[in-house]
Amino acid sequence: MTAVSVGMNYPGTGRRSQALGTSWLPRSRHRQLEMGHLRSAGRTTSHRNLQHLFLFLLFIGPFNCFASYSRATELFYSLNEGLPAGVLIGSLAQDLRLHGVAAEGPPARRGEPALSFSLASQGLGGQYVSLDNRSGELHTSALQIDREALCLETGTGLSASLPVPSSEPCLLLLDVLVLPQEHFRLVKVKIAIRDVNDNAPQFPVPNMRLWVPENAPIDTRLAIEHPALDPDLGTNAVQTYHLQDDYGVFTLDVEENESGERTPYLIVMGALDREDREEYVTLIIAEDGGTPPLLGSATLTIGISDINDNCPQFSDSQLNVTVYGNSSAGTHVATIHAVDMDLGSNAQISYSYSQKVPQPSRDLFHLDESTGAIKLSSKIDGDAPRLHRLTILANGPGCIPAVITVLVSIIKVMLRPPEVVPRFIANEVEGVVYLKELEPVNTPIAFFTIKDPDEKYKVDCFLDGNGPFKLSPYKPYNNEYLLETTRPLDYEVQQFYEISVVAWNSEGFHVNKIIKVQVLDDNDNSPVFPQQLIELSIEENNAPNAFLTKLHATDADSGERGKVSYFLGPDAPSYFSLDKTTGVLTVSTQLDREEKEKYRYTVKAIDSGLPPRESLATVTITVLDKNDNSPRFINKDFSFFVPENFPGFGEIGVISVTDADSGQNGWVALSVVNGSDIFVIDTGKGVLRAKVSLDREQQSSYVLWVEAVDGGDPALSSTAKITILLLDINDNPPLVLFPQSNTSYLLVLPSTLPGSPITEVYAVDKDTGMNAVIAYSIIGRRGPRPESFRIDPKTGNITLEESLMQNDYGLYRLLVKVSDHGYPEPLHSTVMVNLFVNDTVSNESYIESLLRKEPDINIEEKEPQISIEPTHKKMESPSCVPTLVALSIISLGSITLVTGMGIYICLRKGKKHHRADENLEVQIPLNGRIDLHMLEKKPMEISNI
Repeated sequence: MTAVSVGMNYPGTGRRSQALGTSWLPRSRHRQLEMGHLRSAGRTTSHRNLQHLFLFLLFIGPFNCFASYSRATELFYSLNEGLPAGVLIGSLAQDLRLHGVAAEGPPARRGEPALSFSLASQGLGGQYVSLDNRSGELHTSALQIDREALCLETGTGLSASLPVPSSEPCLLLLDVLVLPQEHFRLVKVKIAIRDVNDNAPQFPVPNMRLWVPENAPIDTRLAIEHPALDPDLGTNAVQTYHLQDDYGVFTLDVEENESGERTPYLIVMGALDREDREEYVTLIIAEDGGTPPLLGSATLTIGISDINDNCPQFSDSQLNVTVYGNSSAGTHVATIHAVDMDLGSNAQISYSYSQKVPQPSRDLFHLDESTGAIKLSSKIDGDAPRLHRLTILANGPGCIPAVITVLVSIIKVMLRPPEVVPRFIANEVEGVVYLKELEPVNTPIAFFTIKDPDEKYKVDCFLDGNGPFKLSPYKPYNNEYLLETTRPLDYEVQQFYEISVVAWNSEGFHVNKIIKVQVLDDNDNSPVFPQQLIELSIEENNAPNAFLTKLHATDADSGERGKVSYFLGPDAPSYFSLDKTTGVLTVSTQLDREEKEKYRYTVKAIDSGLPPRESLATVTITVLDKNDNSPRFINKDFSFFVPENFPGFGEIGVISVTDADSGQNGWVALSVVNGSDIFVIDTGKGVLRAKVSLDREQQSSYVLWVEAVDGGDPALSSTAKITILLLDINDNPPLVLFPQSNTSYLLVLPSTLPGSPITEVYAVDKDTGMNAVIAYSIIGRRGPRPESFRIDPKTGNITLEESLMQNDYGLYRLLVKVSDHGYPEPLHSTVMVNLFVNDTVSNESYIESLLRKEPDINIEEKEPQISIEPTHKKMESPSCVPTLVALSIISLGSITLVTGMGIYICLRKGKKHHRADENLEVQIPLNGRIDLHMLEKKPMEISNI
């Protein structure tokens, strides 16, 4: 339970109320409030008015009989941090035992006002609590209480940004006024904020470094200067530390001082050796005592500091060297070297002679204390000892010196070696001779004079080393030699030579003179392309400034002489560009393969020498095809004239189509969009064929749409209109429509006047043109006087030529031939016209029996002729008539074909039969001039009345 103590001071007495006591524990609440989320609380609207009322009452209190005393009370509560809004902290009315006046019920006594609770000031504590003015209940507000932010202090130094736990309790202080005046009290409310484990340990720095001497004994303790901080208190604070990886040689311990601060210590658990390992890197982890515990970590680097635990050492204990007795001062004799595994000053080594080394040896051989180099201090005297024992010490700080013995043997030389004196002809700087490449053969380099210091021995001289050089005696002088080249030098083959001029005397002594030759580069090489023919390809319709290739030419020369620039040849089109420096070849415009498929031009590579050298290469560019062209017909419309009855699958015509693309993109397939059930196209040749024979009389023309599709992806296409016009062939004989039967007859009255029309023969021909021009003729006659009737060759009208007599009565049978003018072979039909000359028809059955008998008629072979002259007029040249007719037919047919085909299609649509007087055709409609009564077998009288 949360302890609540209440006390009252009577005004003017200064003493504490004994009735209430300081240890009185009312029925208060001990609330463990563990969770929640708080935000700022609103202010009460009567806050300012209540403050004024409180001051007024204090002023008039001593003079007011109703306010005989004032009471001050303290209440203590505790709650966890981080609770949500609305959590009950305590009820002031209950904890103050104000039961006589209900906070929310009716007054205890009539007329007594209800209690009222309010905060005397809206300070820091008022932001975290909410007070009910009527019930006196105190709740958490919407502003969450964070104990660390409210009460903790801020550290300094490296941890200035981290809160430091305070030893003082964290309290919220509130002053609450209880009104009205009869129950007036000033209640001081203290709320203790209890800590929860809401903060993980945190190190002030993410990386820490600790140095441990390599000779640190086991159980050495080293404090870690930056321990982890945890704003929480008690067990929620940092409790322990451990290492993620202790490497078997470290551990951690925690020490707690009098103030409760815990400091981690690193403890050495094993032997350390810097020469084996210089540092250890691990994680140091801090853990608090909360449930569950929270962790924090930082990187801990443990460096092993060096101590002087190693001394210098020599790899050998003795070194043997020899020196010629004629060696000059400064000649290098030997170098000794000792090693110390330590670092820095601990590894510094100095060399010195031992006290055992005699002074003459010290004077003859100089020892460098830092490097250990031994050199001759002076020229060896002939009386000097031939063996010197040099004991040398390697000294390190705090170490016993390491010892090495150098035995120097001096070889006595009785004779002096030959001398070689050079005199350079070529340019020589500090012993290096500079020669240009391409110098001619036998270019002199230097003279060498060979001398014998004793002037009593023969000296030979020769050249040692590889290279285009020779050394030969220079006559007529003795002991003079000339060094010269044997062939031109080439910088690109070899830039540097080192040769030796060796002089030997007869006693075997020799001397070497080293000559160094540096070849200077010259611009003697042209740039070289890897390939003389550079073959490229690019797809057409490329993007502007498209990359083609990067040219690269090499130049064996050095420096600026080997720097290559690139240029286009004069034959290159202007829309190609070549970067001078990089050699990148680009094209600035779109290329069209159909316009040009191949490009060929030259490029140049020029070096920067003086004079410059260049080389050429040829660039060929093939523009690859792209399907950017649709198939193209040579005509938008095709018209073909085909004779009817043309055999099936015969060649009607060739449809020519082209595609500017190449390869698969230029392959074209043709197909008929409409009417494909009759017509087909040979895709390879473009030949249009009909599957069946075509009949003009059924359909005189066809309109097709042909589609051409190329082989690209995606494919492109185009269409063309094909018109097929059928030419007429004389394949239909005239069709006789009247008379309808060879057995029908017509009554002709004897009184009929000559020239009167009797009847007509009416026929039509399905063909057109001259093939449909019909001629009528009587090719057979039978009767009393058959010559009495004639037929008009154009109209087919039969008229009476002569008057009929008494003896002319009877049945006349006229065989009429109806013939067209077809070419080359006209077709014809025949019909029997029966005329019965009499006044009446008294016996029809007798006439019908005569009609059923086959007539005995002689057929005349005379061809029917269409002539404007009377038929009874004889022609003067009957033998020319067939020729003239044939010529007329041919001429008329040609004219008809040439001039009439243009309007033929329009005139023939919807009409197949025209009259003969309109287009020289005799196609007469059935409902034109034929009387229906003539179709009957009954005779009809013909007269002029």
